Amino acid sequence: MVSTDRLLAFAAMSFLLIVIPGPSVLFVIGRALAQGRRAALTTVAGNTLGAYVLVVAVALGVGTVVERSVLVFTALKLVGAGYLVYLGVKAVRRRGSLRAALAEAAPTAHGGLRTLGEGFVVGVANPKTIVFFAAVLPQFVDRERGHVVLQMLLLGLVFNLIAVVSDSLWGLVAATTRGWFAGSPRRLDVVGGIGGLTMIGLGVAVAATGRKD
Repeated sequence: MVSTDRLLAFAAMSFLLIVIPGPSVLFVIGRALAQGRRAALTTVAGNTLGAYVLVVAVALGVGTVVERSVLVFTALKLVGAGYLVYLGVKAVRRRGSLRAALAEAAPTAHGGLRTLGEGFVVGVANPKTIVFFAAVLPQFVDRERGHVVLQMLLLGLVFNLIAVVSDSLWGLVAATTRGWFAGSPRRLDVVGGIGGLTMIGLGVAVAATGRKD
């Protein structure tokens, strides 16, 4: 299966991407600010289910093609790296988006299943996650060990476990500090700016690493 060093390296890169506020985190924060802890955690569960659907899709489809073609792998990697840089620049330029999420948050009545479903849609349609799984996930597969699909599913599980912890913390902190952020929403601008710069760095790292064959 996946070697320990590859697993740790993938976990580290996953962590860097996950902690950056993106569509899923924004949605979780919005739910937390509007409806509290329970809605935030339900949203996290939906996001995670949606993200793992992407893992399965990559493992069963894109992953097989990428694993067999250096050209496809390189092209996909560069496109993914470029898109991550684009998202990072966009996040820096629009770092007020977290503040907007706070301003637009309004208490509404949502059932548990509806909140779960909305979280799922955001998770499965998250462009940051799509790019990461398609362009980065195949890089950490050890083809000599075989079972490529299972390796991808395992790596995807690691990503999602980290995401559950990180997104849950975002939601719990947002729910707990609603009053503090409401007093000075501009504090969220700093979070958005740092996240954008980190995403740019991650994109550069993706472009510079990968298969040499």
